[in-house]
Amino acid sequence: TLEAGAPKPKLDALAAELLRSDDVDQIWYQVLGLRGELVGGDRDLPTPAEDERVAADEVHFRDDTLNGEPVRVASLWLSHAPLARDQTPPLVQVAETLDKRSRLATEIIKGVILPQFVILPLAVLLVWLALARGIAPLNELQRRIRSRESHDLSPIGEREAPEEVAPLVRAINDLLARLDQSMSRQKHFLADAAHQLKTPLAGLRTQAELAQREIDAGRGSPEDLKRSLQHIARSSQRAAHMVNQLLAMARAEDQEHSAQQQQEVNLVGLATETVRDFVPRALERRIDLGYEGPAAGDSTVRLRGEPLLVRELIRNLVDNALQYTPAGGTVTVRVVEDPFGQVVVLQVEDNGPGIAPEEREQVFRPFYRVLGSNVDGSGLGLAIVREIAQRHSAEVSIEDALPRGGDARGPGARFTVRFPAAVGAQAAPATRR
Repeated sequence: TLEAGAPKPKLDALAAELLRSDDVDQIWYQVLGLRGELVGGDRDLPTPAEDERVAADEVHFRDDTLNGEPVRVASLWLSHAPLARDQTPPLVQVAETLDKRSRLATEIIKGVILPQFVILPLAVLLVWLALARGIAPLNELQRRIRSRESHDLSPIGEREAPEEVAPLVRAINDLLARLDQSMSRQKHFLADAAHQLKTPLAGLRTQAELAQREIDAGRGSPEDLKRSLQHIARSSQRAAHMVNQLLAMARAEDQEHSAQQQQEVNLVGLATETVRDFVPRALERRIDLGYEGPAAGDSTVRLRGEPLLVRELIRNLVDNALQYTPAGGTVTVRVVEDPFGQVVVLQVEDNGPGIAPEEREQVFRPFYRVLGSNVDGSGLGLAIVREIAQRHSAEVSIEDALPRGGDARGPGARFTVRFPAAVGAQAAPATRR
């Protein structure tokens, strides 16, 4: 209580002894007056530091040391009337050793943490068993795939696979099916290529052996030797052309390489250059080879692609037209742009015998030749054209160039390739050369 403004503890000896009694910890208390004098309790109890002082009537807890032993202290500053300059609010403190707290912490550790040392290994074991059971289907799938031969692309049985990995098995089967189709096409292509190369190579060997026998027998005249050499030259040219076409086909099928080399392509420049390259051959065959479209120097008609492949596409179309157009005929290379700038159109047309509607899809197959045509060739040109067009997201179509029956030579053929235009391409005026 406060008497005359100063705290006065009203504790008799029994009450004070009862306050200190505890079965485990030792307890101290202290009451300080207005000037810090000891009013009651234990003198040795440390007072709070200046920065630990709080508002009146609020209990403040802190850890401290008493007689070399750690204690927990509760401090309370009592509210008081206005104080003189040399006065401080009365202070009441109670301190207790930490034995009960240490015992409680030990009990918590024993009751909560120690059981974890038993539960944790069991949990790890259960998780390991569950994972082993869960990935067992994947291990079985791995074993079945590894045990396969390199050429075995048959689908993986979905019935044996668990439901959890069924989507994975279906995706793998889809990939295997695509690989099987690709390898089948490659095998068929290689078989056809070997068969096609066998003919010119056999001709080379036959003519060389014939010339050698004539020379050894002393019967070969210069004319006979010249004819044999001419046959050898033609056979070697056919073989070289076949090899070049096979290489072009391989380049066209190399999708990854094609994607890396794509850039803006000036279709007008490639078309006019190709026409110039084929002019000597057209003159030799007495064929009128011309170009229609924007001027050669125009750079606005552009598409996105690989220049070498686009050039190869144009060359194969022009070569095909010159092959099938008779002497005195006409072959025209034309570049046309959509007025809306969405597509760029390449056309190569002739007034030759044309292609029957039922054969227009088949002519794009490798090594296919129109029946009744006595034209030397590899049979790969149009297959290369379609492959390159597909790599450039272009469409290839065939139609008659002239009304059927309107020309004695035939209706002719017009090959049209529609490329997506490059961004920013603009229309340009057309010219005829």
